Amino acid sequence: MPYDKLSELPDSVKNSLPKHGREIYKEAYNNAWEQYSDPGDRKGDASREETAHKVAWSAVKEKYKKRGDQWVRKDS
Repeated sequence: MPYDKLSELPDSVKNSLPKHGREIYKEAYNNAWEQYSDPGDRKGDASREETAHKVAWSAVKEKYKKRGDQWVRKDS
């Protein structure tokens, strides 16, 4: 199900990403939720939710990298 607010994101996202990263995650997740509504558009037997989470993390990784336990902007 799409997220309306950053506070609704999973704890694993809220507790590890800075605000900008959470914003990227939310927008990418919501877009993927709509884009992959048809099971034929997903890889294998992945659920709509699983696919949306994978897309969201991929979007975050375009701008952020993990340094130790922290996610930091790639330009840092």
